[in-house]
Amino acid sequence: MFAKKILISGVLSLALASNLFAAKVTALKTTIAEEAFQMEVVAEVLKKMGHEVKISNDMDYEIAYQTLANNANSDEVFFIASSWDPLHNGKIENIGKDKIAKFSEYISNCAQGYLIDKKTAEKYNIKYFNDLKDPKIAKLFDTNGNGKADLTGCNAGWGCEKVVEHQLDAYGLRDTVEHNQGQYSALIADTIATYKTGKPILYYTWTPYWVSGKLVPGKDTVFLQVTHSANPNTASTKLPNGADYGFNVNSQKIVANAGVKKHKDIAKLFDIIKLSVNDVSGQNMLMASGQNKEKDIKRHAKLWIQKNQTKIDSWIKEAKTAK
Repeated sequence: MFAKKILISGVLSLALASNLFAAKVTALKTTIAEEAFQMEVVAEVLKKMGHEVKISNDMDYEIAYQTLANNANSDEVFFIASSWDPLHNGKIENIGKDKIAKFSEYISNCAQGYLIDKKTAEKYNIKYFNDLKDPKIAKLFDTNGNGKADLTGCNAGWGCEKVVEHQLDAYGLRDTVEHNQGQYSALIADTIATYKTGKPILYYTWTPYWVSGKLVPGKDTVFLQVTHSANPNTASTKLPNGADYGFNVNSQKIVANAGVKKHKDIAKLFDIIKLSVNDVSGQNMLMASGQNKEKDIKRHAKLWIQKNQTKIDSWIKEAKTAK
């Protein structure tokens, strides 16, 4: 009986010790539904490491970043899994770099830019966003009859809208291009419907995102370049091959409140976990095909983890070693 009590006591002690190392973690969910997958992957791995994880309601980026700042020194961990670098760097600088911890690339090679349908590009030899300064070219993309090209643009608060607005001035396009903003998913659905009727289209988009699975660059559409860099976030957007699409190729990084440094295993995981841009695009296509409920996205994340279990195990092992 005495030995049994010792055994039970030992098990309870181990359980309590384990709980002492468990952190309370809140994943901050952005308003872009297609960014939930990468957040769920991180949340699931943290759970496997023994941490208590909850997910917030949808948040605008500004509110999410401010939440990190407000909890800078908290013992709890708050994180965003889809911080766009360098697109969101200004947001971080505005609230104070010392309040936020930023980690290595989680998802690399996230491209963005302006596209038009390939048929119109080839017929009128349109290669540059600047070509829309010509009223005749701009009128080809006019969908509401006001003589201006209708650009399916970027939601306010995302960061990309500031680049678009800056470039409309920098390239002298205010008189010929109208930046249509609102609910992007609804606007791009209208754009795709217009394309299906055979009419010209002009839109902004990014990768990973399902749009490039529906309107395939090089097949259905083409990226427009710019004649020279004009981006408020960086001096040059020119790629190593000489092409310039007006936007930097971004990385999505995990950012957290500065207090994450108290939890070395979590900080290490945030620094080493990786997700392929193609895997995210593939998951986004599943969402576009109707698998877009919260339970679907959670299932997609768990399936990805199952398929990549060896990687997951190695990340968890390395993270726990850091602790």
